[in-house]
Amino acid sequence: MTLTKKPVPKQLSPRKLYQKLSRNEPLILLDVREKWEYEICHLSNSVNIPVSEVSSSIESLAINQEIVVICHHGFRSMRICCLLLQLGFDRVQNLQGGIDAWSHIIDPDLPRY
Repeated sequence: MTLTKKPVPKQLSPRKLYQKLSRNEPLILLDVREKWEYEICHLSNSVNIPVSEVSSSIESLAINQEIVVICHHGFRSMRICCLLLQLGFDRVQNLQGGIDAWSHIIDPDLPRY
């Protein structure tokens, strides 16, 4: 029996994401929180596809573009990163600490919940 190693998603710190956004790097901000969470706060230009809808919305994502997956604390987004990597998306990163870390480190005016 041959064991295959599952790909491990890369972590992206809020500061590194801020730098990428400041340089206008082309990337997709995929927010996988529920719609009610997204309505409380979100990063501008992010796309909201809740965890339960990601599988049915895969075709809306560009497989060759960098994708940063975001949730509240980074756990749901890590699961979605693993899924995307298994499906062949190789430019996937998880926002370390989620939107909560972003609000602590980058934008303290962002509403928290």
